[in-house]
Amino acid sequence: MSNYPLTEVPAAPTPPRIAEVSRNTAETRICVKVNLDGTGKSRLSTGIGFFDHMLDQIARHGLIDLDIEADGDLHIDGHHTVEDVGITLGQAVHQAIGDKKGIRRYGHAYVPLDEALSRVVIDFSGRPGLVMDVPFKSGMIGAFDTQLTHEFFQGFVNHAFVTLHIDNLKGENAHHQAETVFKAFARALRSALEIDPRTVGTIPSTKGSL
Repeated sequence: MSNYPLTEVPAAPTPPRIAEVSRNTAETRICVKVNLDGTGKSRLSTGIGFFDHMLDQIARHGLIDLDIEADGDLHIDGHHTVEDVGITLGQAVHQAIGDKKGIRRYGHAYVPLDEALSRVVIDFSGRPGLVMDVPFKSGMIGAFDTQLTHEFFQGFVNHAFVTLHIDNLKGENAHHQAETVFKAFARALRSALEIDPRTVGTIPSTKGSL
């Protein structure tokens, strides 16, 4: 047996995981900037206060620097704005993550807030899929239609190419229900996007691609 101490070979530096994506339609004009290895800073302007509050949860608890500007047809309702922000954020995350080498791929989180409890599980599988069970106790939270939570996450999974399961397990207050969902999503996202030092440079799949 050698008497020489084992030395660790330093891992190759990970390239910056940042992206900027714009989406312009007759209904919305949106620009999203993300840094997946950020500190949770955010600059958010969607015109829907509660939605901005939820996006801030993604940034803060996901440790993602997030800059979102959205100008949508809010004189109609918030549907196009919320859905298109989900689409554009999904595109930005997909672009920033690159070839997915070294990521943990899977993430899950349980998050409570008073009487509410939600669970979110995510897989950067390359296959879009959303299963969501959130029985909101109210149709509106401020100016935010709770039905649009599903539209946001559907837009995200379709363009980030992830499988996402969202379950609100308990909750009597719609604000608490939504906040636990977005916080759990952020925590699960953070876990899945982390670089695993044991698998740096490899794709986390037996197929060799995601």
